[in-house]
Amino acid sequence: MNSNLKPTANSTDSSLLSALRTLHPGISIGWRMRLLLIVWSLFLIAGFGVATQMTPDSGGSGTRQKPVFAPCIIKTRFSIPCPSCGMTTSFTHFVRGQIRQSAEANTSGLVLAVVCLVMIPWSWISVYRHRLWLVSQPETCLLWLICSLVSITVIEWAFRLNF
Repeated sequence: MNSNLKPTANSTDSSLLSALRTLHPGISIGWRMRLLLIVWSLFLIAGFGVATQMTPDSGGSGTRQKPVFAPCIIKTRFSIPCPSCGMTTSFTHFVRGQIRQSAEANTSGLVLAVVCLVMIPWSWISVYRHRLWLVSQPETCLLWLICSLVSITVIEWAFRLNF
């Protein structure tokens, strides 16, 4: 590792943020990407806003069909929950700070909610710095994120089908 990238003990600013900035400066982004990040963060904020207006279903699934959405097709036709059954309920519990209930409704929904929550300030920090904060390889980072979320969802679904 290049010694210029390591934070030193003699550094005048020894904060964690400074160390992170030195270790992972991120790749530079143009105005289009900054605009996309702003729109993305506003979309996430709106999603959390919608979740605050919904009432979690007491059965752990079915929250999304209360406003205007149809029931889950897989659950209706095959009498088994789909991998995403309970995600809306999980989000509605999450925005209320009910972490245990959020995990019980759908663990992958809880993980996704946390990822979305972290992405809001990350997007704004990236916009401000004109760089993808802490991300030097966005394609690899996105691939790991998607594969991790899909894996968690499939594993949880397999457990729900068997128990």
